[in-house]
Amino acid sequence: MEKLSIKADISSPSVDFDPETGLLQIGGESYPENSFEFYAPLVAWIKSFLAERKGSVKLKVSLSYLNTSSTKCMIDILDDLETAHLRGLPVEVEWLYDEDNERAKDTIDEFKEDFTMPFAIIPVKE
Repeated sequence: MEKLSIKADISSPSVDFDPETGLLQIGGESYPENSFEFYAPLVAWIKSFLAERKGSVKLKVSLSYLNTSSTKCMIDILDDLETAHLRGLPVEVEWLYDEDNERAKDTIDEFKEDFTMPFAIIPVKE
């Protein structure tokens, strides 16, 4: 399986998924004109990756902003990871946020409530 790498632009996040290490990274801001169109190849790549993966998987997210449709896409990604976790694949999520942004923390807390996989919420100083 090939690496998936997308450079960030003004409204779309950077993406770096390495099938060798199992590290999936998404960072920046996410409010593309069509979130579903932007995230569709990522979701497809993740589904394919998880179907083949034997080792651990780590999703590292550092999104400073998500619009509503991007939030739905992230939930789809997290759902796929949760399914893999429930099948016994070692999966963990590490979500970084600006420690001064309580709204972001609240949103991430809401995400975490819906999943049983290890899910760390990490404040960082911006």
